[in-house]
Amino acid sequence: MVSSDQRRRQLAREKFERQQQRREEARHRTRRLTVIIASAVAVVAVIGGVTYLATGDDGKKDKTDAAASASPSASASASPTASEKSAPEPAMKIDKKAKYTLSLKTSQGDIAFTMDAAKTPHTANSFKSLADKGFFDGTKCHRLTTQGIFVLQCGDPKGDGTGGPGYTIPDENLTALGKAGKDGTVTYPAGTVAMANTGQAHTGGSQFFLVYKDSKLPPTYTPFGTMDQASLKAVEAIGKAGVTGGAADGAPKKAVNISKAAVDKA
Repeated sequence: MVSSDQRRRQLAREKFERQQQRREEARHRTRRLTVIIASAVAVVAVIGGVTYLATGDDGKKDKTDAAASASPSASASASPTASEKSAPEPAMKIDKKAKYTLSLKTSQGDIAFTMDAAKTPHTANSFKSLADKGFFDGTKCHRLTTQGIFVLQCGDPKGDGTGGPGYTIPDENLTALGKAGKDGTVTYPAGTVAMANTGQAHTGGSQFFLVYKDSKLPPTYTPFGTMDQASLKAVEAIGKAGVTGGAADGAPKKAVNISKAAVDKA
């Protein structure tokens, strides 16, 4: 017999997946509209005897809504599909045998986690490249989920779950948390940091989620980092404060603004 807690988690995951699907459909509608507009501009340009180069940022990631009850399917996930990439993945420049620490200075205290490049080289390399460019500076953690799954989602430059770096990276280390159970999930332990995606393979971008309490999710979100105890406590405090308006999923009541992000060898 399915317990009420298991049913609640199942409903949370299903809700998250529905949100992800709606988000993806909206992205496709926007993409089609962009193509139509670009085509119209091209026609006008030809008629006027002038050539225009139009560039579209269609490689944005949806969010890592990684929340469950309100759902996190990793949206805990937000990123463009592989066919929608608009920029190449950063060239590999890190030491693939080393460990790196990503440090975030936030309005709720410092949060840091360790990345093992040997297990997630593409993810670690991307985060170092983005941090070195100041990509995360001035952004905020836009989503908190406090029911079903327990995650804080960050990494969206737009702050609404639809932003990303304009490229995608491959999934990595998906078997690290073990084999999925009968419910199709594995446990992402408290302290885990994982990539958000659109629900499709290899659609990670810049959005990621911080797990502050054991959460059951499908093993489709790249687990690439582990928070230290002080950082976990900081995120737990954010989770304990809850969501704005008292909901189970949404903007955290304690605003988490990132002033600076840096990646260094551990």
